[in-house]
Amino acid sequence: MAVPIAAGPGTGGDLDGQSFKPDLERIEIELLLEGIFRHYGFDFRSYAYASIRRRLWKRIEEEGLSSVSALQEKVLHEPEMMEKLLLDLSINVTAMFRDPGFYQTFREHVVPLLRTYPFIRIWHAGCSTGEEVYSMAILLREEGLYERARIYATDINEVVLQRAKAGIFPLERMQEYTENYIRAGGKRSFSEYYTAKYGGALFDQSLTKNVVFSQHNLVTDRSFSEFNVILCRNVLIYFDKTLQSKVHGLFYDSLAMFGVLVLGSKETLRFMAHEDCYQQIAPPEKIFRKVR
Repeated sequence: MAVPIAAGPGTGGDLDGQSFKPDLERIEIELLLEGIFRHYGFDFRSYAYASIRRRLWKRIEEEGLSSVSALQEKVLHEPEMMEKLLLDLSINVTAMFRDPGFYQTFREHVVPLLRTYPFIRIWHAGCSTGEEVYSMAILLREEGLYERARIYATDINEVVLQRAKAGIFPLERMQEYTENYIRAGGKRSFSEYYTAKYGGALFDQSLTKNVVFSQHNLVTDRSFSEFNVILCRNVLIYFDKTLQSKVHGLFYDSLAMFGVLVLGSKETLRFMAHEDCYQQIAPPEKIFRKVR
């Protein structure tokens, strides 16, 4: 029988008649994450504890298990279970032209900077299923920059990368995406970019001709090029401060001088080692230019 989160460890209730022990549960979670790192190479050990715990118990409940240790046994011995858990632990909440004000600001303040480069390298770190990658490709095309741009779209999760490559998104979300596109300063009819096919909206494949989709782990992998723009929106909020600092070091090393770093609305450079190396462009948007 599945253990209801609301009545089990999540609220300090009983589990099989015994008092819930949060210290013991933390040990179980740490052992599971260590096992995942050693066996599969995915490092979630420094992710925000509350978020990881919530996602683990979601999988425990859906599998009808009773403890984190029971999940650990299945994860370490059944690769199929690890694939399921990876989808749970990877953050895949996204939308096309999400936060339209950001894209409007990007058009007004970043595009003029990009026009000064003969070739543009952009890194979408944590690109999930690709909605924001296609959004940026559309924006660059409308601004006449796509042909001299290369977008590197990376994620820890190979499953969502395959979805991004396919470029098929739910038809029922097209009205929402169209509204976002208009508010983001779109210059054409949004429907020109996709056709209804395969039970969804298939986006023009020319939008990905200059896109490289690749698996990359922000926690364990190194820099792989020098970029003019790095976008990592709404990913770092799930990391603890130590891991955030490590990833910011990776971004700093990967960003060309006067390059642009883009974070999510709730993310910040404050108290990071390279905070003084950036200047914010057009607050309140979290767009920063590397100046030293």
